[in-house]
Amino acid sequence: MVLNQNYEPLNLCADRRAFVLVDKGKAEILERFPHDIPSAHTFHPRVSVIRMMYYIKRPRPVVKLTRREVFARDNYTCQYCGRRESDSTIDHVYPKFRGGTPSWENLVTSCKPCNRRKGGRSPREAGMPLRRRPRHPVVTPGRMILRRANGHIHGSWEPFLLPNVRRAG
Repeated sequence: MVLNQNYEPLNLCADRRAFVLVDKGKAEILERFPHDIPSAHTFHPRVSVIRMMYYIKRPRPVVKLTRREVFARDNYTCQYCGRRESDSTIDHVYPKFRGGTPSWENLVTSCKPCNRRKGGRSPREAGMPLRRRPRHPVVTPGRMILRRANGHIHGSWEPFLLPNVRRAG
């Protein structure tokens, strides 16, 4: 894992890239794996966490609007009845034919029975209130690290991730 100068998670990189950054003096080693990497004449440390020696300015990560991200935001739970099903669908809170747009604030996870029951009506007209108001998810750099790592984080990374991110993995 690569940290910015202020210890903010930047990204994940390969062992070779981490070695080059450390060797050129652009980064310092904060955590190591127990086994070293052998070369022709010596052993090199296999790093787990490095910190850049200078600050890297970059824009905040943005989550793209996809089915998978809507399901993840809603924790794979129907926003009408609260059931968790493997074959959930995406529902437009305000139907497209009535001017509803495909946006974070208008898409929710729904089970198939609730989606059929609601039909082309608004939640109020259908008598089906939402459990949570849909909104654009806030993403921290630590959450982006978890997404790239598919939720599998090494124990040495935990002190550098935000406390609320650690619980999510």
